[in-house]
Amino acid sequence: MDLMARHGEHQGILREGEVEILAPARDVKCGRVAIDCGADAVYIGAYKFGAREAAGNDLDSIANLADYAHQYWARVYVTVNTLLRDDELPQTIDLISNLYDIGIDGLIIQDVGLLMCDLPPIPLIASTQMHNTTPERVAFLEQAGIQRVILARELSLDQIKDIRSACSVELECFVHGALCVCYSGQCYLSYALGGRSGNRGQCAQPCRKPYDLLDASGEVLVSKKHLLSLKDLNLSDHLDALLRAGVRSFKIEGRLKDSAYVANVVGFYRKKLDEILAKYGLHKSSSGTVDLGFEPDPAKTFNRGYTCYFLHGNTKRIASVETPKMVGEVVGWVKNVRGCEVTLCGPSVLRPGDGVAFFDNKGELCGSTVNASCGNLITLETPQGIQAGAKLFRNRDHAFLSRIENARPRRTISVSLSIHDTGEGIALEALDEDGISAAIPLVGSTEPAAKPDQARETICRQLSRTGGTHFDCRSVEVEPPIVPFMPISALNSLRRQVLDKLTTARNRARPRGERIPAPGKPGRCAESLSFESNVLNREAEAFYRRCGAMHIEPAAESGLDMRGRRLMTTRYCIRRELGICPGSSAADLLYLRDTEGRILRLEFDCARCGMDIYLDL
Repeated sequence: MDLMARHGEHQGILREGEVEILAPARDVKCGRVAIDCGADAVYIGAYKFGAREAAGNDLDSIANLADYAHQYWARVYVTVNTLLRDDELPQTIDLISNLYDIGIDGLIIQDVGLLMCDLPPIPLIASTQMHNTTPERVAFLEQAGIQRVILARELSLDQIKDIRSACSVELECFVHGALCVCYSGQCYLSYALGGRSGNRGQCAQPCRKPYDLLDASGEVLVSKKHLLSLKDLNLSDHLDALLRAGVRSFKIEGRLKDSAYVANVVGFYRKKLDEILAKYGLHKSSSGTVDLGFEPDPAKTFNRGYTCYFLHGNTKRIASVETPKMVGEVVGWVKNVRGCEVTLCGPSVLRPGDGVAFFDNKGELCGSTVNASCGNLITLETPQGIQAGAKLFRNRDHAFLSRIENARPRRTISVSLSIHDTGEGIALEALDEDGISAAIPLVGSTEPAAKPDQARETICRQLSRTGGTHFDCRSVEVEPPIVPFMPISALNSLRRQVLDKLTTARNRARPRGERIPAPGKPGRCAESLSFESNVLNREAEAFYRRCGAMHIEPAAESGLDMRGRRLMTTRYCIRRELGICPGSSAADLLYLRDTEGRILRLEFDCARCGMDIYLDL
């Protein structure tokens, strides 16, 4: 099946036939690890205006990462995806200009005001914070000059197909990592409760906290559960279907995650996707082959349990109501406890250094470290809370994490070398896997070798020694009918010269995206826009007025009183999750009460099978 022909011409960042694994980079270290483990691109935050305020990086660090990624033709995207105040726009434009100068490959934005600004020609990517949920919305952004849209996580496969049919803009889709319970960009709970806005990169994560669930009379239906905390996304078994639906970039969430998480998850998705691409005549968007040095397993690094969310429609068991932390894999049951010594039912798979988790008699998740293990007996560092009958989990596999730490993944670009007669003399030529070549003439004496077989063997051995570079020599050919005699030092020098020249040629040939101007007049929007359109500056207001808006309510972050307003729009439904859904009839109100006694009102939209959350008056 020719997927590219089916989906039409894409005005995107990738070239025809390319598919991308996009990895998070908290910092340069994580970004380099992602590239080493097979990522085709990484996304990283600058020092300001990113949706993860705690994951900022200075320009020199981003430039360093871009230089490293570009040698593999991998791309670097920078997040400038917060809502901006008027006084911040000049700083943001300066930042974007500096990012362009250091050679980034794309800019992830949320604020439509930037579409009205004089920006350098960096390809623009619509953050999932822009509420990219419908064909109409995505087509609207395409008309505005966006070259890639990051789809809402809540979309089903059929909804993605509908979006693909309606427009030709490049589509990016989250496939792994943490899930927000609210549609991204439409969450105001953190701001309303404490003044920290997720749309400004400062989310306090109130969705991960415990709540009581109350009925209209105030009766407690569920006590102290994490009723808004979702499991983590894992669509690794659905990459084939997403490809056929038109997704070109597979995104891994996790700009606050460590390098072990990045290595493990990127390595896992690289192997999964490579098994699929050839079937459709597609190929990865970067160069090189990875030797991971370990067997990846996404169950072994941080996760809250996995779900495919709404990819195949409404599903249950998508929440992690017992805890927002990592529980881990079941390793046994506790038979009895004696001080720090715990006897398990059956032999233990635990080793010293492993982390274990268990729920105490109050239902609270507790943890400890294994100090010793022998047969079915383990010794814990802090056994408080553990009791007979408890289920024991391993949430830190010390041996596995040590393998990642010691693996030293290596990514290399295949190259073949040949010595041949150019007609004007003998030259050493290098040809890489992307068809890029470079040649160095052999100057000076090239007299025939007295022992041609031995000389040929020496030439092949020395030229193939590409260790210490990002090239892997797959073959060496010596084509002249007369094998020349060449000292080992001369061969080593020639190899270095030709690979340096090839590196320069690759940099010149590296695909570079340019921002494509908006195709014409922008699309029309609604005449009246609520605060949920996230208009925080004059340029954003001007953009929507150009698109037909007559009345525009300012963003919540302008200082709106949020009492009585909708704070969350979710596709997740607590009734459905708990198995108390009344069906298609109107559902009575329920309430959440947090640990500080604040009340959130839940309204259920059974027509769309969703839920809205309000701060009760």
